[in-house]
Amino acid sequence: MVKFAYYPGNVARAASIEVEDCIQPLCSTLGIELIEIPKATSDGGNILSQASTILQHTLVARNMALAEEKGLDLMTTCATSHGIHCDTIDVMNNDIPLNSKINSTLSQVSGVEFTGESKSKHLLHVLVEEIGLDKIKSLVKNPLELKVAGYYGPNMQKKGASSEDQVFNPQYLEQLITALGGIPIDYDLKCQSVGAPSLLTNQSSTLRMTAAVLNDAKENGAQLMVSACTLSHSNLDTYQVKAGRITGKDTSMPVIHLAELVAFALGHHRDRFAQLKTRVIVIGS
Repeated sequence: MVKFAYYPGNVARAASIEVEDCIQPLCSTLGIELIEIPKATSDGGNILSQASTILQHTLVARNMALAEEKGLDLMTTCATSHGIHCDTIDVMNNDIPLNSKINSTLSQVSGVEFTGESKSKHLLHVLVEEIGLDKIKSLVKNPLELKVAGYYGPNMQKKGASSEDQVFNPQYLEQLITALGGIPIDYDLKCQSVGAPSLLTNQSSTLRMTAAVLNDAKENGAQLMVSACTLSHSNLDTYQVKAGRITGKDTSMPVIHLAELVAFALGHHRDRFAQLKTRVIVIGS
């Protein structure tokens, strides 16, 4: 059993509730214990930082300090959140004046300080490095048997956030897809941004970025896309029709989150997995 403080991110308990439905049974099967962080706040989603970088860092440092109080590293299912956490940890480790200012605020407002002992972990890195692909493969009950494009996004594909995976050419999603009985599809744009924080302020550019990622995956044979980011997942799934319409690109593809993919393969939510396979057949490859 491995134990983490759990941070669901900004949308897993709202617009992407399907992620929250899957994370608990998935973790139970794999021996991962998730401990709730009391009174955790949003990490700012890289939106708040546009107005106040210090405020976003302070919110993240507070969440990390709450995990630290429990003696645990923090795990999230969202690549954007993980990247934001790693940015703040880096700042707190290397900018002493800012560290002092943030911890002074936290001490006065919340009675906590972040020392830097707790680290941020993404679900993907936990699955590959701490649970192990061999164990996951041994527990598969519903092999995927689909051509799957893994989408990492840009936020955790940078130094300090990609764990032991490659920064510029990551392979963990492809290795995991293989362990789950799927066929990983290689495509160029698996780490490109889909502009998730800018959807409401610069929709045209965001939809073009989204269309480019989906179309690239589809042209390389993908039947399904799995996203490691709950924030980007919303763009890729909810807005794919509109993205295709304004660009003229073929963007029609089922998109699910990493937590869903693993849960389905491990035997959870079998009806939803069957519905997903039907969607793949209807949309076509």
